[in-house]
Amino acid sequence: MGHPDPIAFTIFGVDIRWYGILIAAGMLTAVLISCKRAPLHGITDEDVLDIALWMLPVGVIGARAYYVLFNLDYYKTLGSMLDIRSGGLAIHGGLLFGLITVLLVCRHKKIDPLNVLDLFVPTVALAQAIGRWGNFFNGEAHGGPTDLPWGIMVDGVRVHPTFLYESIWCVLLFIALSWFNKHKRYAHGQTLALYFIFYSLERLLVESLRTDSLMIGPFKQAQVISVCAIIAGVILYRWCSAHKRFSDH
Repeated sequence: MGHPDPIAFTIFGVDIRWYGILIAAGMLTAVLISCKRAPLHGITDEDVLDIALWMLPVGVIGARAYYVLFNLDYYKTLGSMLDIRSGGLAIHGGLLFGLITVLLVCRHKKIDPLNVLDLFVPTVALAQAIGRWGNFFNGEAHGGPTDLPWGIMVDGVRVHPTFLYESIWCVLLFIALSWFNKHKRYAHGQTLALYFIFYSLERLLVESLRTDSLMIGPFKQAQVISVCAIIAGVILYRWCSAHKRFSDH
């Protein structure tokens, strides 16, 4: 199985790509579910929407800037740097910029940022699961050659569908974190910490299969970031537990 046509349809001569549709669908799904689950965290729908209206565009800008920064030899003009329709978003850049945005907006609105992030991160995982299918339509973010029956054909070679591995993992992470939020009495920030730990564990493993990784010298940057995020997640989980700012349920 190879990747399908990346163009979903054309409007007035403008090609609308599956990549953008799926990323937008993931974001919209995340916001809608977060609004529905907001009362569980004592947060209003209005606050969720206010934060999302800042977090999502800044996150996309951060994801693109991060990707371009590690590919400066490829992007020679400002126009090429701004063209995201064909792909080129780095999730770690989006997460970093999105996290900073949430902290700033919550400070302005005088809302506990850890509580807000606990609400958002399960749906962030779901948005990632949906958005990863954009890589399938673009024929990117795949692994090296494999003989496994679920491999996909790219340029005549059967390769690991690493986008699929991450998508499945992120769906499971969404389910697990949502259950944790609903059924466990946790300290504020612990859901965020678990996201850091378990998403990064998956990325650490799957990145070893990929052939298009961004690099930091001889190291794959996603693996370096993942190791740091796992350590940060463990520290954050213990710190939140020690400060005992528990959820109400």
